[in-house]
Amino acid sequence: MEQGTDANSGGGREVQKGREIGLQELLTGIEPVGVSGVAQPKILSVACDSRKVMPGALFFALPGQKADGNRFASEAIMRGAVAIASGHARTADIGAETAWVQIPTGTERRALAIAAANYYGRPANALKLIGVTGTNGKTTTTFLVDSILHAAGFTTGRIGTTGYETPRGIRTAVNTTPESLDLQEMFAEVRDAGGTHAVLEVSSHSLAMERVWGCHFAVAVFTNLTRDHLNFHKTFEEYFAAKRRLFEGMGAGSPDVAVVNADDPYSARLDGLAKRTLRYGLNETVALTTRTFSPRFDGLTFTAQTPVGKIEVRSSLVGRINVYNILSAIGAAIALEIPREKIEQGLANLELVPGRFQQIDEGQPFLVVVDYAHADDAIRNLITTARELNPAGRIITLFGAGGERDRSTRPLMGEAAGALSDLVILTDDNPRKEDPLLIMNDVVVGLQKVNAKYRIEPDREVALEMAIDEAQPGDIVLLAGKGHENYQILRDHTFEFDDREKARAILRRKGYSKKAAKK
Repeated sequence: MEQGTDANSGGGREVQKGREIGLQELLTGIEPVGVSGVAQPKILSVACDSRKVMPGALFFALPGQKADGNRFASEAIMRGAVAIASGHARTADIGAETAWVQIPTGTERRALAIAAANYYGRPANALKLIGVTGTNGKTTTTFLVDSILHAAGFTTGRIGTTGYETPRGIRTAVNTTPESLDLQEMFAEVRDAGGTHAVLEVSSHSLAMERVWGCHFAVAVFTNLTRDHLNFHKTFEEYFAAKRRLFEGMGAGSPDVAVVNADDPYSARLDGLAKRTLRYGLNETVALTTRTFSPRFDGLTFTAQTPVGKIEVRSSLVGRINVYNILSAIGAAIALEIPREKIEQGLANLELVPGRFQQIDEGQPFLVVVDYAHADDAIRNLITTARELNPAGRIITLFGAGGERDRSTRPLMGEAAGALSDLVILTDDNPRKEDPLLIMNDVVVGLQKVNAKYRIEPDREVALEMAIDEAQPGDIVLLAGKGHENYQILRDHTFEFDDREKARAILRRKGYSKKAAKK
């Protein structure tokens, strides 16, 4: 989901208003090259999207992937900005009545994060932050940790791909990790409601773009690292370096505790960064592990061996990948000194994570699962989980590849799905401005490499029906790629589309129903 943010495309609730603060106070912790114009204007809001500037604003002119925010400085002033922060020197067309804060080039986003924290009274300092990073498992781990914290009686915030939740409600996620302005506003909402913890997915984009700069993490969790987002990071080493920044500390000191997946080879390169490290995995030599677990459709039951004693796990989540996610959440909870019985209660309380191996049950004699898997390793994990749960039945996998994303991963997705599935239905995901057929051609390269049995149907709703029509009693139909998403993005428009609701409607049209199944 996460992508780089354009300089003038804010998204989210980016207009911060309601507090008056002097420019000098707002710039505490920032070392500008210089400040010219009005020396001490009163700042009433902070923004980095000129379209959302209000009178009295400080506007950050950020460099973007497609546009330079400095192009919009004059527009921001017309809308009422009294100060501009930029990596560029003041231009001749900017009058002296506007304060111009010149920031060292390359530190604009870091400065924005500091200013956002100052505007809200540094709310992160009042919270224990739990950050989860890695390619796969971030969303599920944050849901698990949040559930454990609620079981322990804490008021929290949870921020990630499926939405941003604070005591004031839930808002739609624009990015996995929001822009620092929005993030600090959410931290303030948690703090002001008497909250004590915030659990957030920390994406590689947000780390590279310094959205969490100045935030000290009580716990940092590393789930795993596989190929993803190379359209943004360019190389796998650069991708890992972005993840590593969470453990190095983002201008606020290294995390108190790092909880890392010892079964992932990249975890060794995080050694010694945090003040303390707790390793988890399925290797008996690590401190946090489990000896045995049984893959079942109705959930996971196992005993976790931990540094604080045995923890009995009863979870509705399924599959080996969720054993890892549960162990990581237990590790975070131990780091936060949550009692064992509250950990057990919190794990048991979580019924599902939206769009993560979410089963669609309308009484049909086969299983339909919706999952967010949208990269080759995630697809491989998804199908492997299904195969472990149902070794005798067929696996029918429907998926597509997203447009304007790392093209090199597409044949790898086709190879993974084709090698492990009995039938692949290739369709659209979010093609965006790319030609959907060209995207599918890239995927077909991988499918043909493994001599996969596959069909192509660009219309995703038709493809969903095709996959369900193919299913026989005992089969598993995997609808991969979109998970919790309730939209589809085409070249010229976005429209409502939810795999879960579409699958339910198709099953009902075919005469299945939970009521009929119970008779």
